[in-house]
Amino acid sequence: MNIFYLLIGVSLLAALAFLILFIRAVKTGQFEDTYTPSVRILFDDNELYKQKEEKQKQEKEKDENNKKLETKNIKTTKYKS
Repeated sequence: MNIFYLLIGVSLLAALAFLILFIRAVKTGQFEDTYTPSVRILFDDNELYKQKEEKQKQEKEKDENNKKLETKNIKTTKYKS
């Protein structure tokens, strides 16, 4: 009978670990791309890679623009006070 308590405890710990890993994956954006897998078969590999590269470039540009805006905001707030 004691083994049941041990097995229940271990299974609850395993379930909690999987839940934590799933939540972390969702928060880091693991499941954000829902469109590409459904149409991947329709594209050539080269087109798909080009689209990914363009998307990465756009994201990189957005990040750089956001950093520039943040530094400008920091500089202006220092001089205003």
